[in-house]
Amino acid sequence: MVYLDFEKPLADIEGKAEELRAMARKGDGVDVEKEAAALDKKAGDLLKEMYRNLSPWRKTQVARHPDRPHCSQYIEALFTDYTPLAGDRAFGDDHAVMGGLARFNDAPCVVIGHEKGNDTKSRIHHNFGMARPEGYRKAIRLMDMAHRFGLPVITLVDTPGAYPGKGAEERGQSEAIARCTMKCLEIGVPLVSVVIGEGGSGGAVAFATANRIAMLEHSIYSVISPEGCASILWKDSDKMRDAAEALRLTAQDLKKLDVIDRIIAEPMGGAQRLPAEAIAKVGTEIAAMLEDLSGKSPAELIADRRQKFLTMGAHSLAA
Repeated sequence: MVYLDFEKPLADIEGKAEELRAMARKGDGVDVEKEAAALDKKAGDLLKEMYRNLSPWRKTQVARHPDRPHCSQYIEALFTDYTPLAGDRAFGDDHAVMGGLARFNDAPCVVIGHEKGNDTKSRIHHNFGMARPEGYRKAIRLMDMAHRFGLPVITLVDTPGAYPGKGAEERGQSEAIARCTMKCLEIGVPLVSVVIGEGGSGGAVAFATANRIAMLEHSIYSVISPEGCASILWKDSDKMRDAAEALRLTAQDLKKLDVIDRIIAEPMGGAQRLPAEAIAKVGTEIAAMLEDLSGKSPAELIADRRQKFLTMGAHSLAA
């Protein structure tokens, strides 16, 4: 278990409980189960207290937790007959974006998502979930295919933002993001999106311009990272806690502002503690969102999506 900075007291208690059980496993003849159970209860109470009212900055830390389930895990658990499709037919394949044909609840669909990777090697391979232009153009190709064959599109968002490197800019990063966002608005099939971790900047919007948008309880969705915002506004990245507060990046704030439609509850302590439970809840919400859109004609789906984004910002941002 990887513990976040604010979880250090919890790490101490759970560590002591595990030490006691390790002593018992060595066969020293010491009965420590009662003491370990008491520590477990203390840890459980502390966990509930910590997660009862997380600040925006702490939610940001949880959203970035390295053990949170990633796109590949959601696809493996929720979809069957997944056939990955690669490349943008122009430059190459971007491993930060994965997608292809699959079945969800035995119905054909197209699934697209950001993949961060789960260890050093895979994170480098997937560029930490930061897509290049070819990744967005691959998504456009998949959405075109979904539109042509009448397949719903499911997107899983988990990215710090689009890759800002020189090569990406040379290949038209902003243009690719804009066209991907425009494609989301054009397709005449149901499009649902779930923010499973970080929803960063235009890199997230390009996948989340959907009919229905859901966020996991401790995920974030923002135009810029708290660190980037602090560097611009205060010329000091250490002001990221203030920036996280001002950005209204939590699922709870965004639901109030009607930027998203649903909040998906996470297991106590975050999705990283019980990944299978979190993934199952996401699957249930995806099914509910698709059901909500069933029976709508292509024109109605496009109009629904367009109206959703035209009315954003109608609510006050006042605290």
